[in-house]
Amino acid sequence: MGRYGRLQLQMDPAHGLVLHAFDRAVLEEVLRAKKVQPLVGARIDDDTVVVHPSERGHLKQVLLKLGWPAEDLAGYVDGEAHPIFLEENGWEVRPYQREAVDGFFHGGSGVVVLPCGAGKTIVGAAAMAAVGATTLILVTNTVSARQWRAELLKRTSLTEDEIGEYSGTTKDIRPVTIATYQVMTTRRKGMYQHLELFDSRDWGLIVYDEVHLLPAPIFRFTADIQSRRRLGLTATLVREDGLEGDVFSLIGPKRYDAPWKDIEAQGYIAPADCVEVRVTLDERERLVYATAEPEERYRMAASTDRKYRVVEKLIERHPDEHILVIGQYLDQLHEMSARLQAPLITGEVPVKERERLFEAFRTGEERVLVVSKVANFSVDLPDAGVAIQISGSFGSRQEEAQRLGRVLRPKADGRTARFYAVVARDTVDADFAAHRQRFLAEQGYAYRIVDADDILYGTPEPADE
Repeated sequence: MGRYGRLQLQMDPAHGLVLHAFDRAVLEEVLRAKKVQPLVGARIDDDTVVVHPSERGHLKQVLLKLGWPAEDLAGYVDGEAHPIFLEENGWEVRPYQREAVDGFFHGGSGVVVLPCGAGKTIVGAAAMAAVGATTLILVTNTVSARQWRAELLKRTSLTEDEIGEYSGTTKDIRPVTIATYQVMTTRRKGMYQHLELFDSRDWGLIVYDEVHLLPAPIFRFTADIQSRRRLGLTATLVREDGLEGDVFSLIGPKRYDAPWKDIEAQGYIAPADCVEVRVTLDERERLVYATAEPEERYRMAASTDRKYRVVEKLIERHPDEHILVIGQYLDQLHEMSARLQAPLITGEVPVKERERLFEAFRTGEERVLVVSKVANFSVDLPDAGVAIQISGSFGSRQEEAQRLGRVLRPKADGRTARFYAVVARDTVDADFAAHRQRFLAEQGYAYRIVDADDILYGTPEPADE
């Protein structure tokens, strides 16, 4: 018998919320824990103890950390009813999306894991239709909020008047309200200003987009709303801070997870060719690297001048493709933008200008975009066929997956997507790259290793099959 499920949170008709044990010894163990004692009330019998309803989430977190994660079967409030219907005009919900929604709905709350480009927003919309209640949607940034709004207007019966945007400047609370994590975690004088949003309506569903990025303060808020249905959407349930367990305990367990290669085999995401291009530092750079402080080494290796020529050559090799050049360091990205004479999108670029440039890219007006980490998440660029990564957030596995995801939307002609990671050999850049690739390797993606000289002076890349 596994550890999960030996303890259950249940709703008792006489005592309300209770913790019930199927293994008495486990119950005795956890009740002795000092962190558990303030969260529970009277002992009902040998196997059952009352739980304070407001501590439902906190108790699940504590039990997880004690090694005895509780199965939450206490149910959910219905919330305020609000009928939402899918409008499948010229499109239909894919089988795996339907399975994901069914898994979530029957489980009540939890996380759906789907590859980038596999239509997580559709899963969110279908879940909203299944619940049929007021919905709060939390997203990563304003661009993502606008894309969610546009997608819901396109795919569902919702009208402009039914969808509100909650931001620092606009507090428009409607039956379906979209807010960013950033605004929810804004503090002034030590107080979170916007917590009233969670209580502003009797929400029937809360959707967490890119749930692997859930900011730590939101964990605390989420602990207080355990009676609401919660849906987490992500491509990678991987956190570099090791808080996957908190996502599990507060949003819910994984309800659906489709291997990327399975979705690819069904033709719903593009096949991808992943290539690691290794550049060699010149003698001067090697000496500077060898004598640099450890915290400076990655930046120095990741920003080597040799990467610029490689990127220029890769772009030449794909004259008919829409190309994203993605990096971490702003000075490197500015230099790359100038050399390529391509627009640059960073966090400093106003949202309206970002949207204009993304649209220019979609229409073909711009063929190459240089982007920072702001394009890692929730940016819909269906025409992107090549991504070239020149630097990243150290060894972040989820970032690597998100960046590959920028080019995985299926191509009209069925062609293969290309993902290049340009890496400085014999440096921490190469070490971080190896770690970054781990999640994708688990999904079945293999990286071909190519020497930069082969790109600069060698044979062309193999043609798409």
